[in-house]
Amino acid sequence: MTKRLYRTILSGLIAVFGFASHAQAQTVLEPVVREDDGPRPLDYGPGPGVPLATSYAATEALAAPAEATMPTGPTAKAKGAFGTWINWPLIGLHAALLPDGRVMSYGTDGNGNQGGFIYDLWDPAAGTHNTLPNAFTPTDLFCSAQSVFANSGNVLLTGGDRTDSSGVRNFSSNDVNVFYPASNQLLPDNNNKMMFARWYPTIVPLPNGEKLVVGGRENKGPIAATTPEVYTEGVGWRKPLFDATSDAAFGAKGGNWYYPRAYQLPNDPTKVIVLGNEGSLFYLQPAGTGSITKLAQTIRIGGYQFPTAKYAPGKLLSVRANKKVVTVDITGATPKIALTDDISQLRIWSNATVMADGKVFVNGGSEVGNQKIKEKYEAEIWDPATGHWSLAAKAEKYRLYHATALLLPDATVLTAGGGAPGPVKNVNAEIYYPPYLYDAAGNPAPRPAINIYPTWIKMSDPFFNPFWITVDAGDVISRVTLLHTGSVTHSNNMEQSFQDLTFVQSGQSLAITPPRNPNYTVPGFYMLFVINNQGVPSVAKIIKIVR
Repeated sequence: MTKRLYRTILSGLIAVFGFASHAQAQTVLEPVVREDDGPRPLDYGPGPGVPLATSYAATEALAAPAEATMPTGPTAKAKGAFGTWINWPLIGLHAALLPDGRVMSYGTDGNGNQGGFIYDLWDPAAGTHNTLPNAFTPTDLFCSAQSVFANSGNVLLTGGDRTDSSGVRNFSSNDVNVFYPASNQLLPDNNNKMMFARWYPTIVPLPNGEKLVVGGRENKGPIAATTPEVYTEGVGWRKPLFDATSDAAFGAKGGNWYYPRAYQLPNDPTKVIVLGNEGSLFYLQPAGTGSITKLAQTIRIGGYQFPTAKYAPGKLLSVRANKKVVTVDITGATPKIALTDDISQLRIWSNATVMADGKVFVNGGSEVGNQKIKEKYEAEIWDPATGHWSLAAKAEKYRLYHATALLLPDATVLTAGGGAPGPVKNVNAEIYYPPYLYDAAGNPAPRPAINIYPTWIKMSDPFFNPFWITVDAGDVISRVTLLHTGSVTHSNNMEQSFQDLTFVQSGQSLAITPPRNPNYTVPGFYMLFVINNQGVPSVAKIIKIVR
């Protein structure tokens, strides 16, 4: 048996049954750590086989996900539909929804090669791209982390890939960069580098507006970055959380250093829960020099290749190994973990996206990690009201490692990327149109509309209790939902969350009770949807919520 075949079989077995040992965990991680990117076929989309942008700083037109181009058909009401695949200027392995409704993506060059020296700004409403050179910072942002600041709407980018003096890459970087949407500039924050280099870190938004950075690989080996750090916009880094240093939570076992799944507790502003891939659970306290506690409870074995989603206040849906899925209730003194229905297919490197109605859309993946072996074109949707899954539409493209999915303000889902490395470099994207956008015949359903609305809300101010919006005449609203704008990479959406808001409708006016829990509704930018009595959502308005 060849070494390559052995590793392929072992990777598949461990992905299904979980990490059996430290040595096996390292074997599984090796393809990811090396990031080998040999010659791969380029998949640019339906165009002539050339990158979308042949010169940077150019704005290029692209078919927008507007109702006029929505796919239709008899199965659309039950399964939704994927639109025709479209060109993308790079492999969108990092994607964040900006406060102005644009999507920032980055991670490769225009040919889909490792090296984050360009970035793209896509306007879904206009259907245009603005692809720009990473001209002011030398950081290779490949496999970094990104998070939108709660106050300014600028984007914090931490870590990435580093090339050493001999020209060998895939070391780790402690660089910090900031993207400024107002000027479209990506600039280094050279005065505020991290103490620890990090490749594959997670950023957790905290209730006070700070950003908690956990995990990542500090150097080759892997040598994990086991000490968390906290960044404050306009101030920089606090002293690292040395008393929260933990090899168990952020070390090599189970690949826990790899984009850790970490979430703020809704009932305790001082704690973050960390879900270990190998089944351990931890409470991390970011205050002062930090602390970390391993819980007596455990969760089913999972893996960094599987997604977790915040589908309701204090509720997590976590896809684990062997097609098992659990819900994790973190609203009490200790987590409550329960099995829900199995997902129908093993989906290694899938993505989970909470949609405008609170259902969870899971797409992509394959049965052998990052290989075209039983790759998944058909998506599926989990309903929190029933705990059941239903099969959704089929995509034209399979999406494996380095693919992303992101809810857009028009209530569709952007699915993009895959590759570098991979069986193919997906320099393309597809828009998924969920069932709630269709009528019974599978045609676009009439949508309600938000007209007058506040651009920001202060949770603690009685002036905003309630806050008011207006809708079109004749719109009968059955739900108002609020979703944090997403920021996704490597099967991990670090910022998405969902909740229903209570309201009273009087004619065209809605009096809406604002969220009051800043531990769940952390300060930041949110999509506000209204959903009519036919279950059809509006196009969202992005509002800023402060404490």
